[in-house]
Amino acid sequence: MFYAVRHFTRFRYSRPVWQSVMEVRMQPRSENTQRCFTFQLSIRPQARIFSYQDHFGNLVHHFDVPRQHRQLTIIADALVDVETPSPLPESLGPGAWDELDAMIAQEDYWDMLMPSCFAHTSLELEALANEFGVVERGGRDPLELLTTLNSKFYQSFSYVKRSTGVNSAIEDTIRSRQGVCQDFAHIMISIVRNLRIPCRYVSGYVHRDPERADRSDEGATHAWVEALLPRIGWVGFDPTNNLIVGGRHIRTAIGRDYSEVSPTVGTMKGSAETELQVRVRVTPSDAVLPPDKEFAADEEWSRFLENNKEQAEKLQAQQQQQQQ
Repeated sequence: MFYAVRHFTRFRYSRPVWQSVMEVRMQPRSENTQRCFTFQLSIRPQARIFSYQDHFGNLVHHFDVPRQHRQLTIIADALVDVETPSPLPESLGPGAWDELDAMIAQEDYWDMLMPSCFAHTSLELEALANEFGVVERGGRDPLELLTTLNSKFYQSFSYVKRSTGVNSAIEDTIRSRQGVCQDFAHIMISIVRNLRIPCRYVSGYVHRDPERADRSDEGATHAWVEALLPRIGWVGFDPTNNLIVGGRHIRTAIGRDYSEVSPTVGTMKGSAETELQVRVRVTPSDAVLPPDKEFAADEEWSRFLENNKEQAEKLQAQQQQQQQ
């Protein structure tokens, strides 16, 4: 299936700033069952864009805006072909744990086994693993255990937009039993690594199926996990939607956790408050928008975002009146 992806990001500043320096991880990867045919990154104010590949194989674009500006707009357009992977077996059979341990001993997977910035163990995490019955490997093979764990998250946690922030600790989500895809991915990674299964964070997009009860936000990026399994390799699990990752998921970057795959990371010179607007659109297609329509769509999406902001302000005012 071909998908046209548009990722719109805008930083608005309360006063002029200068010399914004930014790294962007928005280009879909080309590997296995996924191919990125075209990718175009547009910056306003205009800037010269450079690129490199990081140590995880992610394509990174970076640029510098050296002059004063009140806002920075980034639009990434991509055309991606994603094939549905072969179905997984119901079980890997006896001896799968021994095979996995042999793979780990032969190759270098330490970075996907060790704790990281957002994916680490804690008393709350250990209690959750005990609740889910996955403190130890037990009698289930790795695939059966991961599939069960994926379902447990879907059943035990609620997807609530803006219930956490990008820097929220996993303990907050465990206590409240609500969060977003980033939180669920970090918690699952932490539990899986404690079981000595290499596990990594994946950022990207998902095409929402109107016939399914997908819980991920339609206008946002998405996140899930990949675990290493013997005889199969890296397999994606989406705990937000209780899915084995298939033909609707589009991968942009992999890393140990969100801190290494953030779509945008950067800094600017100046003292100003920042407002971030993000909008993602994933549609089945055979072509991306042509260049002459880029900023026409940009203006259209700006109006959409402004309407969302007005609605949020009205809702907040109504809630404050009810509390008085």
